[in-house]
Amino acid sequence: MSDQQQQADDMNRQVIQDFRANDGVVDNAVGGFFRGRPVLILHHTGAKTGQERLNPLVYATDGDSYLVAGSKGGAPSDPHWLLNVRANPDVTVEVGVEEFPATATIIDDGPRREELYAKLVAVMDQFADYETMTERRIPIVVLERTVSAQ
Repeated sequence: MSDQQQQADDMNRQVIQDFRANDGVVDNAVGGFFRGRPVLILHHTGAKTGQERLNPLVYATDGDSYLVAGSKGGAPSDPHWLLNVRANPDVTVEVGVEEFPATATIIDDGPRREELYAKLVAVMDQFADYETMTERRIPIVVLERTVSAQ
């Protein structure tokens, strides 16, 4: 693992710890751009390892759905978590003090993607900058609560 990846993993762990200690609010200085933003924790399964992975992500809402972006800060490649979600769209979402199973639908392009991305930009204007920093179209992931049959 690279030093850069280790630093990102360490920061994510600290953000998740702060999120859980404060009922779903990130207010610790280590949270950086997460502080004061709506944050959820996405639980997903590693495509290669099969191990559970966790990522804190800024979100917007669309009705009852949660929206996150595979932005990777405007990097030229998709984040690892997005590759995992493409391989296994059954995820778990932590938001506030609630945790629930969800299904992830990835929207890579088109008018619906543009509409949803605008909702994320409204929550955090840095998302607009990310689009200008990369040649790729940043995917939107729609997280919909899974309704269990009883």
